[in-house]
Amino acid sequence: MALGLKCGGTLEERAQRLFMTKGKHLRELDPSMFTKTKPSKTSSKSRDAERQKEIAIFEAQLYRFVEILSEQRAATRENVQRKQARTGEEREESDEEHFSEDDSDDDDDDVPYNPKNLPLGWDGKPIPYWLYKLHGLNINYNCEICGNYTYRGPKAFQRHFAEWRHAHGMRCLGIPNTAHFANVTNIEDAVALWQKIKSNKEDERWKPDLEEEYEDSAGNVVNKKIYDDLKRQGLL
Repeated sequence: MALGLKCGGTLEERAQRLFMTKGKHLRELDPSMFTKTKPSKTSSKSRDAERQKEIAIFEAQLYRFVEILSEQRAATRENVQRKQARTGEEREESDEEHFSEDDSDDDDDDVPYNPKNLPLGWDGKPIPYWLYKLHGLNINYNCEICGNYTYRGPKAFQRHFAEWRHAHGMRCLGIPNTAHFANVTNIEDAVALWQKIKSNKEDERWKPDLEEEYEDSAGNVVNKKIYDDLKRQGLL
């Protein structure tokens, strides 16, 4: 019925019409299978209503854009009227001022204003002062082992103990750059600590003359030195 085909008649006639439409396009069907009714006025009215609705939506969007851009449109209109009221000389002077302002902006970008000597960020401008204080970059650490090199902030100071500069200074002193010397920046402290570590290692080293034990024929346990002395004297 929605396709405009006949739907009346007996059950056999309906089934026959149904099988005749199987696998065929509407253009290939027999014209006698279609109804001869005229298109209703309701369908045309509904199409007109939909079209009017779309136009109304577009108009509402356009009015909304006009409201949003009203200030920019008014400012542009005033700027154009002001330029039209100027003379040729005034226009040239305004253009020269505009170019000079652009040049000054470029100069400012080349040499950023940095009275507190803050580090530069990825954009070539000084980082914010609160970030400078947060990372402790206002605190300087000197390392005598690195040749009195100055490090900014605790993070850079802690990281430099594993870098090449500090390792080279320790190598020149003949001291291994191990975890025992963490946070040691003075040469005297590093040398004193190295001497103490060497003495502790010497005390902990195994001494066979005193710690190696022997047992004589009588079952007495003595160290190697005493055992050798008794053996040389023929007392064993």
